Amino acid sequence: MKRSLALVGSRGYVGRELVTLVERHGDLDVRLAISQRDGKSPAEVAAERLDAYVLALPNGASEAYVEAITSARPDAVIVDLSADHRFTSSWVYGQPERNRARVRAAKHIANPGCYATAMQLALAPLLPLVEGPANVFGVSGYSGAGTTPSPKNDPEALRDNLMPYSLVGHLHEREVAAHLGCRLFFMPHVASWFRGLTVTVSVALSKHCTRSELEERYAGAYGAEPLVRVQTDIPLVRDIAEKHETVIGGLALSEDGHHAVVVATIDNLLGGAATQAIRNLNLALGFDENQGVIS
Repeated sequence: MKRSLALVGSRGYVGRELVTLVERHGDLDVRLAISQRDGKSPAEVAAERLDAYVLALPNGASEAYVEAITSARPDAVIVDLSADHRFTSSWVYGQPERNRARVRAAKHIANPGCYATAMQLALAPLLPLVEGPANVFGVSGYSGAGTTPSPKNDPEALRDNLMPYSLVGHLHEREVAAHLGCRLFFMPHVASWFRGLTVTVSVALSKHCTRSELEERYAGAYGAEPLVRVQTDIPLVRDIAEKHETVIGGLALSEDGHHAVVVATIDNLLGGAATQAIRNLNLALGFDENQGVIS
C-alpha cells in the first residue's frame, strides 16, 4: 500500500538525493516537496496530514515543523536529518545496522550525521578492545558544508588546499561519544572534491590481538549487512561517490598487537544522509529496508 510523504528541504544537496530515491521507490506518494524558501509555514505543512515527513533542514530549523506535525497527525512518521534530535531520548537514533529493531517501532527518527555514521561503523566492532580515547582524522568533500556560501564550500578557497575546522568539540564527535559510549578525538577537514568522505580511526587496544581476530570482528558485525562492505584494501573516496554503502578496510595492526587503524569511506549525501533516511523511513513504514535503494 502506498504511503503519503512530504519532503521538507527538497532543494538542498541532500534534498535532491532524497527526491531521486523517492521517485524510484514505488510505494511513496510525494504530496509535498518544498524548501524553506517556498514560504509554506509549519502549520500549512502539518495540515496535509500525511503518513510521513522527511525534514532535510539546517540545524535548528526542524522543531517548529515537528511540533506542528505531531499536533496535527500524532501517528505520522518523522525522519529528521538535522542534528536537532540526535541527543533527544524520546527520538530513536536511526542507524539501522545498530538500531534496526527500535527504528521499526519508531515514529520520530533522528538520522545520524555523515561523519558520525562512518565513525560508528568503523569503531563499533573494536569497542570491547579499545583502551583510552579513539583518534579520528576525517576529510570530507565540500558538499558537506551545505549550500550557504562559506570558505568551506568555496572551490577557489579549497583549490590545492585542505582546510581544518572545528578541531575541538565537533558535533559529530559528541554524537559518536553519546551513541557509542566512548571517548574520541575527531579532527575534521574539508577538501576540494564535491562529495564523499573518509575517516581514519586509530585506537590503542587493551590486549594483544591478531589481524585475523580483528577481521573476524568486522565479518561478524557486518557480514549480513548489504550496505556495509569490508575489504582488505584501503577504501578510496573516489570509489564511494554516488554509492549507498559504507566501505571499511585497510585494517592495520602494530607489531606488538596493541594498536589498530581502520579506514571507512561513505558518500556524505547518500549513505551518510539520504540513503539512511530512506532506509529508516522504510523500516518505520513497514517496507523492505532497502526499497528504493537496492534495485
